[in-house]
Amino acid sequence: MNKLAFALVACTLLAACSDRAPTDTPAADAPASDASATAPAAPERDASDATDATPAPATPAPADGAALEADYLGRWTGVEGMYLVVAAKPGGGVTLEMQWDLDHKGTFDGSVTAEGLRFMRDGVAESAVRTDGDATGLKYLAGKKDCLTVKPGEGYCRD
Repeated sequence: MNKLAFALVACTLLAACSDRAPTDTPAADAPASDASATAPAAPERDASDATDATPAPATPAPADGAALEADYLGRWTGVEGMYLVVAAKPGGGVTLEMQWDLDHKGTFDGSVTAEGLRFMRDGVAESAVRTDGDATGLKYLAGKKDCLTVKPGEGYCRD
């Protein structure tokens, strides 16, 4: 019985950490013949279960995600004319307009994640993560506090 309880707790914790929507499944202790009768009741029982209270706060995540996204919006300045402008897209996500070296500039669709800005540039998945100016590896940005680093030698800061 203890192994079964441990397995149920482990599955619940894994489900709580998942980014996938839950599916309706019959309760583990319900007989197979009663699965159709107990399936609608399972969400009601799960809602009152203390172990399933963790996913409920995930509902405010879009608001937190929107606040997180707002932290990235605006203009970020690099070195020698490099820049990054992050704008919200009407359907969700962000657009990144950037000049990342002397010869290359473009506009890319992206998303804000807990790790930072994610986008595809020239077929390569890139991330711009929150750092300070020292972490960019660029002398001009050293000492700045609010920065994004894509890779060593490519960074953008707010003044």
